[in-house]
Amino acid sequence: MLQEKKIGFIGSGNMGEALISGLVLSKAAKPENIICSDVAEDRLKELQTKYKVVTTTDNIEVVKKSEIIVYATKPQILGLVLKETASALDTSKLIISIAAGVPLAAIASGLKKELRLIRVMPNICAFVKESATAIAAGEYATKEDIALARAIFDSVGKTVFIQENILMDAFTGLSGSGPAYIFTIVDAMADAGVKMGLSRKDSLFLSTQTVLGAAKLLLESKEHPGQLKDRVLSPGGTAVVGIHTLEQGGLRTTMINAVEAAAKRSKELGDMMVKEFIKNNKKDC
Repeated sequence: MLQEKKIGFIGSGNMGEALISGLVLSKAAKPENIICSDVAEDRLKELQTKYKVVTTTDNIEVVKKSEIIVYATKPQILGLVLKETASALDTSKLIISIAAGVPLAAIASGLKKELRLIRVMPNICAFVKESATAIAAGEYATKEDIALARAIFDSVGKTVFIQENILMDAFTGLSGSGPAYIFTIVDAMADAGVKMGLSRKDSLFLSTQTVLGAAKLLLESKEHPGQLKDRVLSPGGTAVVGIHTLEQGGLRTTMINAVEAAAKRSKELGDMMVKEFIKNNKKDC
């Protein structure tokens, strides 16, 4: 699907490289069909050497030479980059934004055009090709556009298609922020192992491998987590005592509250971003 498409990346930071790496190494796209831009020429030389992609410091060149443009910039500068490239954008191009917290409405407002827009929210696990990624479509995006976006981001993990205005904040609270929750849990488990006499190295390895193994079993077995939990528990055994202690500490309630709080914060940041875009657009008029 992507083999003959010209794909451009505006912004070649960590997430941009993760996507380029995923596309090239999975052979979903040809390196010569990928063009990326960045302000740092040393960074571009590094990417060209590693992945054999085309590079440039000119964002307009990326837009003109691409059928699919991925805006992989920080949210704070997305408005400026959109303004810079707007004249070269039209309905012949699929525009994908991965700028965290910037709603499609803000992008559409900034561009002032009817364009094929897609908003994507990957997470940090894209760096190891295991991202949980949400994809939302703008008014003029087609089913083929959604399929193309999914093909790009499936190269660095798994994707789900959601309704932005209803579920993107929920996704951000759960999977966008979720790796931080898991890292905290693993760190706490490792501390517990050290407290019980294990070395820091062994305890951290065992905690990490335990989480990895549990996640893989959950995905591959397709069993409900409650069923798998019951397979570990035995009457009067160690695991049931551990679960009881977790419940006494309010783990389940705390986790639900954490996801809810992060989702609400995501909405607050999104609303702030829309107001900022509207204010900047009025200045330009």
